[in-house]
Amino acid sequence: MVLGAVTDPPVRRGSDYAQLSRRISGAGLLERRPGRYVTRIVLTLGVFAAGWVAVGLVGDSWAQLLVAVFLAVATTQVAFLGHDAGHRQMFRRRGPSEAIGLLTGNLAVGLSYGWWVDKHNRHHANPNHEDEDPDVGAGALVWTYEQAAATRGLGRRLARRQAWLFFPMLLLEGIALHVASVRAIVERDSGGFRTPMRHRGVEALLLVLHAVGYLGALLLVMSPVKALLFVAVHQGLWGFYMGCSFAPNHKGMPMPTAADDDLDFLRKQVLTSRNVRGSRFVDVALGGLNYQIEHHLFPNMPRANLRRARPIVRAYCAEQGVPYAETGLVESYRQALAHLHEVGRPLRD
Repeated sequence: MVLGAVTDPPVRRGSDYAQLSRRISGAGLLERRPGRYVTRIVLTLGVFAAGWVAVGLVGDSWAQLLVAVFLAVATTQVAFLGHDAGHRQMFRRRGPSEAIGLLTGNLAVGLSYGWWVDKHNRHHANPNHEDEDPDVGAGALVWTYEQAAATRGLGRRLARRQAWLFFPMLLLEGIALHVASVRAIVERDSGGFRTPMRHRGVEALLLVLHAVGYLGALLLVMSPVKALLFVAVHQGLWGFYMGCSFAPNHKGMPMPTAADDDLDFLRKQVLTSRNVRGSRFVDVALGGLNYQIEHHLFPNMPRANLRRARPIVRAYCAEQGVPYAETGLVESYRQALAHLHEVGRPLRD
């Protein structure tokens, strides 16, 4: 099986979701906006390139650590472009979407586009489902009492205090994403490669070029010690920013089990997602992911249209009696951390 983009939701005529979809489509909110995206791509990559120009200009100086902070922000914004490309929000055709995804993901960021598409497909199909969503599978963090009870050793000690450790652990998320990308390209099982992807050879080449270019550029202009600290700051803050952008969306929201598999598409997506209120600055800072409900209902909707879709979706959910969760950014983190703390409670007791 191969994957070219994050899959669109099924539409059944007459269903609650189909009625909402007709309203959204009638408002023109599903139409692609390639001109706006071209502008966004040029500006975002321009800022990213400016960061690397600054690396060359600053040279062998401790001021490079400030450049690393700037580049962590720019790198996350580039990663958001890869996210939009994976959903085909930019262009209807697969070719241009994949090209942007590979260039922004593999080459610029060092993140496998094919691995992310496969993982994100499964998340969108069953958000917050403890058996189906890879984003809430047991790992460094646990999301259910059952996952907590199954921990042993260091994992058990982490689970006891995971709410307190959540933000510090995000500093390792960047490295974890790079490792997962490499593993996705090379790992095999009895049936072949474990992770499906359309352009495995191209992805591997682009990841190598990223690593060589990234480390080579740093060692060319600064000492090994400064380069090592630059990598630590850049990768740590990039992972932290990425984690902080995705954490408010589903963590602390209901987690369906196999007994809830009869939920229809509308309720499956809305009940497990949380929006984050805020200004247009929040829209930019979170890459549009603050409109998580609208994004999950219409994953191929251009990012710029999500704000306009929000009042339509919210009003429709009120008509259908479907709870629509929306809160401020700080409160969203509080709810996510409260869930993590509660899951670890039996281990502390």
